[in-house]
Amino acid sequence: MGEKRLEMYGGVYGGLIPMGILLIGLVWLSATGMGGTIPFWAAGWLAIALGVLFAKDKHHYCEAIIRGISDKNGMIIVCAALFAGVFGLLMVGGGLVEGLLWFGFETGAQGVAFTLIAFVAAMVFSLGTGDSTGTILALAPVLYPAGYFLGADPTMLAVSILAGAVFGDNLAPISDTTIVSASTQGATMKDVVKTRFPLSITAAIITFIILAIFGGGGKVQTLPEMGTSMGPSGLLMLLALVVVLVSSLMGNHIIQSLIFGNLSAMAIGLMTKHITFQQLFHIPASRGMSTGIIQDGIMGVTGVVVFVLLVLAITQILIESGIIEKLLNWTLKVVAKTVRTAELSIIFATILVSIPISANTPALLLVGPTFVKKIGEKFNLAPSRRANLMDCAVCTVFYLLPWHIAVVVWYSTISSSASEWGIFSPGIATAFLNPYAWSLLAVILFSAITGWNRKFENSSEVEKADELIKTEDTPLDNLVLESVEQ
Repeated sequence: MGEKRLEMYGGVYGGLIPMGILLIGLVWLSATGMGGTIPFWAAGWLAIALGVLFAKDKHHYCEAIIRGISDKNGMIIVCAALFAGVFGLLMVGGGLVEGLLWFGFETGAQGVAFTLIAFVAAMVFSLGTGDSTGTILALAPVLYPAGYFLGADPTMLAVSILAGAVFGDNLAPISDTTIVSASTQGATMKDVVKTRFPLSITAAIITFIILAIFGGGGKVQTLPEMGTSMGPSGLLMLLALVVVLVSSLMGNHIIQSLIFGNLSAMAIGLMTKHITFQQLFHIPASRGMSTGIIQDGIMGVTGVVVFVLLVLAITQILIESGIIEKLLNWTLKVVAKTVRTAELSIIFATILVSIPISANTPALLLVGPTFVKKIGEKFNLAPSRRANLMDCAVCTVFYLLPWHIAVVVWYSTISSSASEWGIFSPGIATAFLNPYAWSLLAVILFSAITGWNRKFENSSEVEKADELIKTEDTPLDNLVLESVEQ
């Protein structure tokens, strides 16, 4: 960004106009049940197009759009999404669903045991695909009716699938929220996954305990034919997930890790004969038809990619207009006077932005490059810590509210499956019982208040900050300034 500020009519607050138009469009679409990354395109386009009318220097405005779209971190998000989309479809096509179901049924689990298996299966699947809605669509149609007939509590069984799906969205290195949170903060995937794991797994353990207490109590009935081919070979697809995880933790670039994962998934799918070369890529019979899994995977993330570019452009206008600097200064002066309150402000700001929007990744794009990064840098928080605060925050309340995409998909899938089998279906409001969302909220608030799992840019700052926090909630402005001077 250049030194010259982008001048807008209305002064510094004029920079809010494009973002205001975008938010109005997002909330309107979400409230009418029409939210989604592709419908959001129009809102983003209108925000940029109408915003230029309020710019005093139209050329500067247009250059800001280009700078935003060509942002390096934004391009990492785009590239990662392209490979993550294909990887998710490869995991499904490779029989992972059937493998997980085979494992569940072979154990002979009933009642609360099946509820716990459903939760773990959704955790594993979402960790492998990084997609909460994909996990729900793949697992719920079979896991819900199966668990119902095997004596699981219907409501807790349903929310266990939703809870497990959230886990992967929160932690998986190929999840769009993980990629966006890491990229916008300049954090490496290795550091993000390693430092987020204690937070996510703690929330998962609490969820497991809750489900173990309340997940049973149903009546075991004769299980009808489920109409799906189950077998252990699909579990081999988990090896592709291991490849991605190990490669990421070794410090390799996320694109490299995703490519290795894609190639491994292809090889395993071909070896087990769940996938054929024809399914991966073929010349279609007529123009317009799909060429296979690769094309379908890329097309599946096109909506996200285009919306990311639009949001990056609008975010850059916010930055260059000076409104973010003004908001940051106000927050530091009035709210974030200590490292504790700074972290709490990051958590609540992220949650607040995510409430009206029906997709959580756009919420991260709105607050990540601007508010979260600036606040975190002021208090010397490590990039991975900033990424973890915002990612965990956006995976809490978001997964409780009925107008969000994942919750709508969860309810419609559960209700459709229940209707097909003639069994009870819980209402959409039961998403409010999502134990992982509540557990993660409790964990991240505990972490911010106590300092547990907090990391700073310089390791020496951790000891100094901990000393201050143990005695009293002393402002860290002087500490940070001293660190910079040194």
